[in-house]
Order: sequence, then structure tokens, then C-alpha cells
Amino acid sequence: WSIWIGAALAIGAALLVGLINGGLIAYVGMPPFVVTLGMLSLARSLAMVLSGNKMVYEFGPDHATLLWLGGGSILGIPNPLIVLAILALITGFAFKWTAWGRHVFAIGGNEQAATLTGVPVKRIKVSVYMFASLTAGITGVLEVGWLGGVTTNLGQGMELSVIAAAVIGGANLAGGVGTAFGAVVGAALIEVIRNSLILLGISTFWQGAFVGSFIILAVLFDRIRASRADV
Repeated sequence: WSIWIGAALAIGAALLVGLINGGLIAYVGMPPFVVTLGMLSLARSLAMVLSGNKMVYEFGPDHATLLWLGGGSILGIPNPLIVLAILALITGFAFKWTAWGRHVFAIGGNEQAATLTGVPVKRIKVSVYMFASLTAGITGVLEVGWLGGVTTNLGQGMELSVIAAAVIGGANLAGGVGTAFGAVVGAALIEVIRNSLILLGISTFWQGAFVGSFIILAVLFDRIRASRADV
């Protein structure tokens, strides 16, 4: 099968996950943390079942194309970095210049007020989870191409780094505040710090402690800033 069909199906599966998550959260009223955590466990378990818990490293006739997508470059710029820039620009534009973006921030700031002003809260929520799943699906395709293989623990533990990147980049965990550019900067800072720890010879076991500390400090500073604003 063509790599493009495989990639499209993979991204389609990711969108389905986002649709299910968004539907359960928006229309059934289930807590987001419970739904997404449960889906994480379910999806990872299904991946283990479908792969027989074995590493996959053969990808059909377009094997080289997949490796180029994740590990290649254009004019010396790595392909994943190009995709990152494109997604950041699209997301930043959507947040600032579209009704969808304004509705997303309105819901994050005050969901009840957004509902009273006529914002289609439930549909917007579903679209947000589907958009997040879309970007995760694209990332999965690129990461497989970069590593040249798939293991059942691929991406394990990255959810903490994602939260840290968003918070360090200025996002508020309570919602309503944040930018696409800030998330990119936060992710870059985390990787710079992670690489610095390695270069300094500090054990990789300490990386989680540093990332967790950054999350706590970022949230603490955000609370302090919010308290001063209220005063």
C-alpha cells in the first residue's frame, strides 16, 4: 500500500480518537482528564494487540519515502521543523483571526458566558479535541519516519512534556490564555534544557524532575501574576 494511504489512515484513526474524546466530554459531560487518560490507555493497548507487541520496521514499497518524511530535509531544514513552522503559523492565524479561535478562547475564559453569548460550545469543544488529535497523528507519522521503526512505547511520557511546553509558553491550565508561538518556544526551551543536562553529564533520570519543577514554577508564577492583576 502507498505510504500516503497509510499516513491518511493513521491520521484518520487519530481524528476518530479526537472525535470520541470530544463527544464524551462535550455531549456526555465526562471529565476531560478521565476521558483522555482512559483513551490513552485504550489506544496504547490496542496498538500492542494489533502489532503483537513487536517492533515494526518494514513499511512497504514507500519505506524510503517515510524515512525521508521524518528524517529528511529541504534546503538543509529538517522536514519535522518545516511541518512545525507550518502548523504553528496555521494555528496562530486560526487563534487570532478566525471566529473559531475567538470562540476557543472565550470557552476557556468562561464557558458559561460563552454559552450565553451564543457560542456553539459543544461543537467547538469537539473540534478542539479533533484538531489536537490531528496534530498528534501528523507527529506520529513524522516520528516513525525519523526513528525508522515503531515500538509500542513510542511517545510514552511525552504528555508531561507537552503540558510543560504549553505552560512554560504562557498557556493557562485553567484555559483562556496562550498562543501557538508560546507553545513552540516552550517546547524549544524544554529541549534546550534537556540537551544541556545531557551535556553536563547529569543523569537522564533527573530529567523528569526538572520538567515537573518547571511546570510547578510556571503555574506558580502564573498564579502570582493573576493575583496581582486582580489587585
